[in-house]
Amino acid sequence: MSGEMWTPELAILRGFPTKAERQQWKQEGIVGSESGSFLQLLLEGSYESIFLNSVTQNILNAMTIAEEGIDSYLEKQIVTFLDYSTDLEKSERQQLIFLLGVSSLQLFVQSNWTGPPVDLHPQDFLPSVLFQQFSESLPWWTLRYVNIHQQLLEERSPQLFALAEYCIDQVMKLENLFVDDSGRYLAVQFHLECAYIFLCYYEYKKAKDQFNVAKNIGKLQINLTGALGKRTRFQENYVAQLILDVRREGDVFPGYELSPAPTPQEHLTNNFELNDDTVLNEIQLADCEQFQMPDLCAEELAVILGVCTNLQKNNPVHKLTEVELLAFTSYLLSQPKFWAIQTSALILRTKLETRSTRRMERAMRQTQALADQFEDMTTSVLERLKIFYCCQVPPHWAIQRQLAGLLFELGCTGSALQIYEKLEMWEDVVICYERAGQHGKAEEILRQELEKKETPSLYCLLGDVLRDHSYYDKAWELSRHRSARAQRSKGLLHLRNREFKDCVECFERSLKINPIQLGVWFSLGCAYLALEDYGGSAKAFQRCVTLEPDNAEAWNNLSTSYIRLKQKVKAFRTLQEALKCNYEHWQIWENYILTSTDVGEFSEAIKAYHRLLDFQDKYKDVQVLKILVRAVIDGVTDRSGDVATSHRGKLQELFGRITSRVTNDGEIWRLYAQVYGNGQSEKPDENEKAFQYLSKAYKCDTQSSGWEKDMTSFKEVVQRALGLAHVAIKCSKNKSSPQEAVQVLSSIRLNLRGLLSKAKQLFTDVASGEISSELADEIAAMDTLVTELQDLSNLFRNQY
Repeated sequence: MSGEMWTPELAILRGFPTKAERQQWKQEGIVGSESGSFLQLLLEGSYESIFLNSVTQNILNAMTIAEEGIDSYLEKQIVTFLDYSTDLEKSERQQLIFLLGVSSLQLFVQSNWTGPPVDLHPQDFLPSVLFQQFSESLPWWTLRYVNIHQQLLEERSPQLFALAEYCIDQVMKLENLFVDDSGRYLAVQFHLECAYIFLCYYEYKKAKDQFNVAKNIGKLQINLTGALGKRTRFQENYVAQLILDVRREGDVFPGYELSPAPTPQEHLTNNFELNDDTVLNEIQLADCEQFQMPDLCAEELAVILGVCTNLQKNNPVHKLTEVELLAFTSYLLSQPKFWAIQTSALILRTKLETRSTRRMERAMRQTQALADQFEDMTTSVLERLKIFYCCQVPPHWAIQRQLAGLLFELGCTGSALQIYEKLEMWEDVVICYERAGQHGKAEEILRQELEKKETPSLYCLLGDVLRDHSYYDKAWELSRHRSARAQRSKGLLHLRNREFKDCVECFERSLKINPIQLGVWFSLGCAYLALEDYGGSAKAFQRCVTLEPDNAEAWNNLSTSYIRLKQKVKAFRTLQEALKCNYEHWQIWENYILTSTDVGEFSEAIKAYHRLLDFQDKYKDVQVLKILVRAVIDGVTDRSGDVATSHRGKLQELFGRITSRVTNDGEIWRLYAQVYGNGQSEKPDENEKAFQYLSKAYKCDTQSSGWEKDMTSFKEVVQRALGLAHVAIKCSKNKSSPQEAVQVLSSIRLNLRGLLSKAKQLFTDVASGEISSELADEIAAMDTLVTELQDLSNLFRNQY
């Protein structure tokens, strides 16, 4: 039996049998057997009845019970039934235990995820003996168990992830599971379940690959596109709106006999209308015919939900991401067919809508409805479990926690506390009291719970409230040195007190116990940065971005580590990743512009400068501009081997934007003039522009305060005025009319005379009556130029 697949296994995985399968079971004699009655109850969703069945009672009840744990007792009973019972055939006994294990998992899901409530408390795992005893589909059910078990834990478990990977590998080796039409439906479900497992453990690339495989099996084209439509009631014209366009490539699933039948709409979670006086409940398209939705089956809708989840996990929190996700949820909710998909889409939508003032009320009502549906008896568990494992529906307590968080944000602290205390979420209770300023109440609640039972987590929370290391030490000893939370909290307290060496030791111990702790890797990297151990910080932040590729702060800090290690090219690449995660973080852009300039990525530096101008109207960095101008003028080779002269046009455009906002910086105007040749170009129009910019630079210099009182500053202004005069002479010769030439020359001559006057006023020796010898050369040059300008002006006047 161990090498064969039992006939009903595909129907059990699918959640329902076909007519042909029922007929086959009758022919094989399954229907009239004990396992057949278990199978019938399982497929009807009567999981409690299986545990109340006399056969189950005989399996689980012993004549004598030794003093032992419940897990070892159950294992002993099941092994005894499998190996020593003579009432039934061996294969029949194996089938019964298999069905009992599947029913245990389904009943646990009903009790904590889907509802309606149950009175029984079945076990959530199978005894290890079954892993060698039975059936090809067992690794898949084990994978589902891992998914459920992980959601019960506070932290990611490396051991469970290793088990999940083993199970995935085992299922992939099965040859008979994914053949024929039935196999295609199951293959989509399996790859979606694998994708969610990988997402949970931060394996984003593997998850994306699994989602793509599922999408390719279904031959679905899922694209975000634009369509003309109206979003508000008073909108007169149709404008572009973001929508989801889903198309099939051929008929992959002929007939839906092997796919779950849709649940009647009255048994699905109510999708509340928006009821806003301005915003429409849904986008009103100008041409509805253009984007008609195909009638999708359960697996196809689950694929769309999976692609949506992948989009959310792999993109930063941003307004554009929210709009894209809402396009997905709108599409899914437009085809209300399955409880699990409807619930998942509504939960995502409520999370997104809590940030919108116009949608907050609906988000509140919808979250309350989602929390209440667990107690509703109208929808059977069988309907709720359809496609359940492909949707990652959050457990009941997570939805209630979301409701409490929303209530707290709205100021309903008392209502939020009631929910948290009912769920015994003491960490959230403490946070509520702490934010409300009731520190004493938080301590009182924790001490009351510790009197009932001492646990490492409660001691850690008490340490958080009192900021006392002794409670973390108590938690560490109580856990027999196995609490990653205790060392993490102790390390964070050391970090808060700037005791970096001690906090690094605590974080390292915590990560040794559980390496899948994103926040701890980040904090460890920060501590290493503070200790100036840049190798350690680079390693920590590298692990951080491996676990969460869209963590912009981690990428930014990783680049800082690389800069300190003199690995500037690596720093440049990591900053590129940081910007992919958060395009709105101006500090990252500031680091990016400096790193781009250092490594010779001049085009990226210009792009970064533009972005910084988007954040700050009057942003300026003269040093960066000097490097860019020098690179363009001197024809420096950039990192890719191209000559920087090719960026002249982009740089001119950048200076145009800068000088439209920063008009009073002479240095920037002079750099702008240099980009146009500084008046020495062979093109008259470029010389003309350079002259204009140099004139504005001179005006900025002379309008600043105190320049004329300092000899050095005065000489610099004179030198700039002389240079401007030479450019003016060159430009005057290319003027279209003598009048314009005279006007230019007269303006420059007045500038020079003004400087001569100031020199005589401010730098004349009182005793001798002579101008300071330090200005002798400049005075002589100005006198000569004034004469030359006068003569040239007279020549142009003679041409009137």
